[in-house]
Amino acid sequence: MLGVSDATLKGARDIIREDPTVLMLDKAQPEFTNTFAGYFPVRVTNSRISEGRGLLLKHQDLLEQIQRETGVPPQYLLSFWGLETDFGRTLGNRSVPASLANLACDSRRSDFFRQEFINALLIVDRGDSTLQGLTGSWAGAMGNMQFMPSAWLKHAVDGDGDKKRDLWNSTTDALVSAARFLAALGWETGMRWGREVLLPTGFDYLLLDQIQPLSTWSVMGVRDSMGRPLKISQTPARIVLPSGADGPAFIVYPNFDVIMKWNRSEYYAISVGRLADQIAGGGKLVRSIPTDAPKRLPMQTIVSLQGSLADRGFEVGAIDGLVGPSTRRAIAAFQKSQGWLPHGFTDHRTLAALTVPTGPGEPATATP
Repeated sequence: MLGVSDATLKGARDIIREDPTVLMLDKAQPEFTNTFAGYFPVRVTNSRISEGRGLLLKHQDLLEQIQRETGVPPQYLLSFWGLETDFGRTLGNRSVPASLANLACDSRRSDFFRQEFINALLIVDRGDSTLQGLTGSWAGAMGNMQFMPSAWLKHAVDGDGDKKRDLWNSTTDALVSAARFLAALGWETGMRWGREVLLPTGFDYLLLDQIQPLSTWSVMGVRDSMGRPLKISQTPARIVLPSGADGPAFIVYPNFDVIMKWNRSEYYAISVGRLADQIAGGGKLVRSIPTDAPKRLPMQTIVSLQGSLADRGFEVGAIDGLVGPSTRRAIAAFQKSQGWLPHGFTDHRTLAALTVPTGPGEPATATP
């Protein structure tokens, strides 16, 4: 079947079992169910920063060689490693073929996971692993850097020269493969991911998510976290507010979008960037993250929100239960039409005005 040997197919059938917990975990991913206040502090921790700095020294020669070959700086590779598996401590022990087979039976992303299931079996046929050794997360991600099977087939390499592509047990293979993957995704050499910034009084929140040259943001009065003018540059950049107008603001560059090709979550991409900065010696956030942020909206409520905005003539993009730049701009435009601060986050007042139910007396927000 699609290049997979009969022997591997037979072996896969013997280990596949129905596992309802896989689908439950898929619907409860923290990147899409948590607030930024609940997500960021448990991932960018003092212990992880300290360990990352130690690994930066331990693997200095290897990391510098990788940077020369791929353009990816050491601190970013260590940041991905820390976030994905806590530097190799949490590789996952589920059967990858079994997890992918269960996910392929869910109509939401069946085509994607069906192909990943086939890719996992191709890894076995290629000789990189046995079926029993193909272990990882509930989502089918494997090894120190949690590669999906498609990424493994395209980007896993034998970095230590032992004739094996072993992303579980070889730190060299894992780091080299991750750097090759990021380079293939479009990593721009010599450019950072972004940085924390301070927004000027009277900032036009309708400009959120709009890509402008860095110089344009500087002229508008956006400053770095120390209050200094931004660099005069044509680098394309946009502003991201992961916890609303009361929390930290970030200006992000093309490498931020490269990180999001690895994981489609702004929370994740900001965490990768900030952990990398601090591993390299950077300081903590200047603006604190609000800890009283309301709970996030369930997908069906977001669908109702999008539909209500669309009915009023606001362009929300796809009505899919996911809040992206188009939906945020629509929320902000609606808020501005009401004479409110157009920050693009929902609160009880916004939801009530749009007649969107949120559940029994529970504050909510529709931010990603």
